[in-house]
Amino acid sequence: MLAYYLRLGLRSLRRNPVLTALMVMAIGFGVGASMTTYSVFRAVSGDPIPWKSSKLFVPQIDVWGPKSRRGGDSRNEPTDAMDYADAVALMRAHRATRQSALYQVSPSVVPAQAGQHPINVGGHAVFGEFFPMVDAPFRYGSGWSAEDDERRAQVVVISGKLNEKVFGGANSVGRTLDVEGRPYRVVGVLEPWNPQPRFYDVVNSGGFSTGTDDVFLPFNTAIDAGMPNDGNTNCSETPKESGFVGLQHSSCVWLAFMAELDDAAQVAAYRRFLDGYAREQQQAGRFAWPPNNRLRSVPEFLDFEQVVPSDTKISLLVALGLLVVCLVNTAGLLLAKFLRRAPEIGVRRALGASRREIYTQFLSEASMVGLAGGLLGLLLTGAGVAGVGWVLPEDIAALARLDVPLLLLTLLLAVVAAVLAGLYPTFRAARVQPAWQLKSN
Repeated sequence: MLAYYLRLGLRSLRRNPVLTALMVMAIGFGVGASMTTYSVFRAVSGDPIPWKSSKLFVPQIDVWGPKSRRGGDSRNEPTDAMDYADAVALMRAHRATRQSALYQVSPSVVPAQAGQHPINVGGHAVFGEFFPMVDAPFRYGSGWSAEDDERRAQVVVISGKLNEKVFGGANSVGRTLDVEGRPYRVVGVLEPWNPQPRFYDVVNSGGFSTGTDDVFLPFNTAIDAGMPNDGNTNCSETPKESGFVGLQHSSCVWLAFMAELDDAAQVAAYRRFLDGYAREQQQAGRFAWPPNNRLRSVPEFLDFEQVVPSDTKISLLVALGLLVVCLVNTAGLLLAKFLRRAPEIGVRRALGASRREIYTQFLSEASMVGLAGGLLGLLLTGAGVAGVGWVLPEDIAALARLDVPLLLLTLLLAVVAAVLAGLYPTFRAARVQPAWQLKSN
């Protein structure tokens, strides 16, 4: 019976090509605009490590006190990064299952082949526990050990991209890489890995980055080598000493920190540890204010840092509003179309058709409009995703993509939207009194 109704609907749509085109265009443009903005919103608001984000936490310690609050922040929030003294103290105490302080570096790499120019790369100085903590995927080898951290070993983990440039993509574990004029032994090569948002260093990346980290060096080794910070540095007062050493001895914040805590009890214990540490600093005269710490999970920290741009939220709301307007217009067109067929409906009712059958017939026709609008919406969504770089920053626009789930969701949204738009017109059509129509004819 459904096939019969679909044939009737197709015949009806062909009889009114202009009206049909208007309804398809209304659904297509509304769905296309909504799904384009949703593709961007989905890319920037997704959980970068959903299987583990609830166990990864970012501790924040109030280093500057209330007089030097960020921009006079009335929320009484501590800084979102750490100074060197606190980061080292937390690493030494090691109250988490895994943990790592880290900072951004941009050294130069000299290929072993003669005649090749140095390559400027980006990366991070981290501790060995960083790799299992963030589930970094390895193609060859692995990260380094805690002993390597302690003895300041000159080891390095590199990206597959850098491995391709320098070693031709072969297994380079055990080979030597010249970093800033020093030999580093390659211990691991990563698979392509660039989580978005970049949850392990939101402060420096802003959450999103089109580039990948090509090198990961031991934190202590990078400090000893004087490898400067290439990320953000915020100071409440000018360091007393100059250079990179002066930065380490200052209260400037420039280090990210992440800790893995397995359960609620460990989270509570770590909070108590942070408060106890802050009280110790207060008693030592370093802090003149009571403890004001935070311990946020990765999703909470991303929300605190407002990683999802407000522009994308507003755009999504505007696009959804446009979809509602398109649905209202489509409902009006369907209502006019269905009521013009009142005589046909009266005859069908007089011949024994139930209201349920009238509902099925006209909702089937609305679904066909939705399917056609969905196909148009797919084309418009593809064009929209390709063109978001004109209105959004490159690092965010590059994340939007048209994949199979988005294609299916676009079609589903179009059909559902058309059916919703057809509910009231179908209700009105099903209420047609056959006696009136037969008398009038």
